[in-house]
Amino acid sequence: MAKQPRAWQRMLSGRRLDLLDPTPMDIEIEDIAHGLAFVARWNGQTAGDYAYSVAEHSLLVETLFGRIAPKAPAKWRLAALLHDAPEYVIGDMISPVKAAVGPGYKDLDDRLEAAVHIRFGLPAKVPQAIKRQIKKADKISAWMEATQIAGFTEGEASKFFGKPDLTLIDALQIVLRPPVETRNAFTARHAELLEHCT
Repeated sequence: MAKQPRAWQRMLSGRRLDLLDPTPMDIEIEDIAHGLAFVARWNGQTAGDYAYSVAEHSLLVETLFGRIAPKAPAKWRLAALLHDAPEYVIGDMISPVKAAVGPGYKDLDDRLEAAVHIRFGLPAKVPQAIKRQIKKADKISAWMEATQIAGFTEGEASKFFGKPDLTLIDALQIVLRPPVETRNAFTARHAELLEHCT
């Protein structure tokens, strides 16, 4: 009988997260923040002395979501902050790789996202209207990253991510900082939003 491959990962918190059947009780914000702070977006192909991390991207998406939906309750801002949380385990795959991997990636991402949401008091599935607003913030963030640190022209970025409403990005700049600083900022913002959710 063939031995089943290991489908769990040991986290720094000591938790053992089963990727095939993740449970909310095995999810800790410190693990998410640490993992995301060390996962590079754009496969690391960005200018600067530090990789642009998924944690930094998540902070920007939450800020942009707040500009798109200024009256949204804190729980939806928390959902925006956590929109890429599964990547603390599965990494950040660029869109072409996701397409090549196929539907299995989406299933894994959905399972992890549901467990993360439940762990922090959110519904397993975010309402479609909110999901669309978070996606809009995500695309604006991608446009900013593409033009500011990933070497795209504005024309190229607009072709792939759509031309953003420039008033939404007014005075926002991509931030590059050491992973420990980003991890701490992500954890602090999570705590602040969680406090306003109750």
